[in-house]
Amino acid sequence: MKILLINPNTTASMTQAIAQAARAVAAPGTEIVAAQPSFGPASIECHYDEAIAAAGVAEQVRLGAAAADAVVISCFGDPGLDAAREATAAPVLGIAEAAFHAASFLATRFSVVTTLTRTCVIAERLVQRYGFEAQCAGVHGTDIPVLDLEGAGEALVGQIEEAARAAIARDRSGAIVLGCAGMAPLCAELSGRLGVPVIDGVAAAVKFAEALAALGLRTSRRGDYASPPPKPYAGCVSHLGW
Repeated sequence: MKILLINPNTTASMTQAIAQAARAVAAPGTEIVAAQPSFGPASIECHYDEAIAAAGVAEQVRLGAAAADAVVISCFGDPGLDAAREATAAPVLGIAEAAFHAASFLATRFSVVTTLTRTCVIAERLVQRYGFEAQCAGVHGTDIPVLDLEGAGEALVGQIEEAARAAIARDRSGAIVLGCAGMAPLCAELSGRLGVPVIDGVAAAVKFAEALAALGLRTSRRGDYASPPPKPYAGCVSHLGW
């Protein structure tokens, strides 16, 4: 089985760290193929970043999904998720959607701990879109820049732990969802410290992707997830047209 793991930002070291986290949970025989866009932001921390990154996700799906059994979009904003599902019949999972589902299996209420406070509203909108308002008790920012998570030392891990403990107490939550793919390498450590399930969306999405692919399930080709209608594309994306 081959899973195309797309990091929607353009930081190669983060792509490799996310891939390592994915390979750590992948089943024997599952190949994780990591990719990132050829253009776009170094990190995704606002609506503008997401808009550009979504186009980069579409680029990578268009170029690589034909050889994949499933696709995982490894950014907590799930940028370009619907476009990716149009572009391939392989199952496509976003890590936020996967993490919310996983948390709902483990606790009646969960909280999200993410990076910049300004991105909390983006996560809250995803909670609403995916129908988890009753289970998600709160979304909390740490104001840690995404790229600072690379090689995170004790101070940053402690900062995330403190925010998670406060969220558990304030929200009366039974689980924590990590709201950034860059937090994936910290999942096991934080779970041990907090004593509650800590869900990394990268790992959850990989396992769900394996399950869907093993079941032989494909993205529906009817309605809005039908393949895009053929037409020429102009300029720098001319090679991505149908």
